[in-house]
Amino acid sequence: PTDNGEVTVLQAGRHEFPFTFQLPETLATSFEGKHGSVRYWVKAKLHRPWSTVKKVKKEFTVIEPIDINTPALLAPQAGAKEKLARAWYCNRGQVSVTAKIDRKGYTPGEVIPIFAEIDNCTSRAVVPKAAIIQTQTFIARGTKKQKKSVVTSIVGDSIAAGKREVWHGRALKIPPVGPSILQCRIIQVEYSLKVCVDIPGTSKLLLELPLVIGTIPLHPFGSRTSSVSSQYSINLDWLSTIPEQLE
Repeated sequence: PTDNGEVTVLQAGRHEFPFTFQLPETLATSFEGKHGSVRYWVKAKLHRPWSTVKKVKKEFTVIEPIDINTPALLAPQAGAKEKLARAWYCNRGQVSVTAKIDRKGYTPGEVIPIFAEIDNCTSRAVVPKAAIIQTQTFIARGTKKQKKSVVTSIVGDSIAAGKREVWHGRALKIPPVGPSILQCRIIQVEYSLKVCVDIPGTSKLLLELPLVIGTIPLHPFGSRTSSVSSQYSINLDWLSTIPEQLE
């Protein structure tokens, strides 16, 4: 029956009823995580008075657009850290690192050029590394759970005692990962670039720069110094959880 009470009799055969739904403008991107997920689907039911209700469900993917062509995401990110290398309570010298990337926002497939200086003023060789880290945060009933994964990483050359290493735009390519999820109340997906230095006998020196993985790439006129962006194409490989890797 229709809304006004009239009954429509369907003849035997195939019948199609086209329909549309207007999605809200702010929907979190589809996501499959360790402790939770963001999923969307359409359900349809067929009520028949002489039989059971027939149900079907069809999932679909939502990608919230994140345009990296905004002042906040085009701003360069930079930082500096230092650490004293100690062994048996003796000062064995200091390791310092400064790093900079040309902007905060990137899209999958782009290359991040890393500009860094690592000074090794200790008596032993150290090894610099860089990695993109994904942090999944799950919020429920006032508690939080987090899962951190290494998305991709590179290892630099060993730096001898008393030497300096300079990265003149060392390339780190972003694999096909899902975009950042920042506005959802219960699930967040954040990214960062970590530059670390392995120091023998001492904990690692870590420098972290924030990243946002977007869906709308850099416009050609965005910045001459920025890395060339690839045309964003929807790749659903990132819907599965990124395998956890040891540092």
